[in-house]
Amino acid sequence: MLAKAVLPFALLFILSGCGGAAQKTRGPTAGVRGQGFTFEVLQGWRISRPRDAVVARDGKGLVSVTVFPLRKAYDPARFDDVVKALDSVAARLATAAHSSVSESESITVADRKTRAYRYDGKRIAFVLEGAREYQLFCSPDSDACDLLFESFSLQ
Repeated sequence: MLAKAVLPFALLFILSGCGGAAQKTRGPTAGVRGQGFTFEVLQGWRISRPRDAVVARDGKGLVSVTVFPLRKAYDPARFDDVVKALDSVAARLATAAHSSVSESESITVADRKTRAYRYDGKRIAFVLEGAREYQLFCSPDSDACDLLFESFSLQ
């Protein structure tokens, strides 16, 4: 009889633990606003705003969003064509850092299909919208980087 009474609680306990290990625990965050975008950083990071960019730093950690004008408005239907150009840009950035691209993938950032890369412990993504390119960058690749990519949104 006791087993029948305890079984539902045991199942609830077991099920409540499912997926718990995959969740990340982060400290408090702070919102950052830039030219047409927002993102989150860990609280206490120092924010600077050089021309056309927002940079957040904490010790050796850095995340940034830089805005570049595009010569021609981006058409999302041409994403596959744009990938080749973005792959080339990422390869040049990695070469400038005396490295090579170790991973490239198409991901979703700010509800847009985006191209992302890893090289030399760094991570970069290109979010294209209209006549603008938003370059998301972080070093080293870390939870702060994940936070940038997950929280970035266009306004």
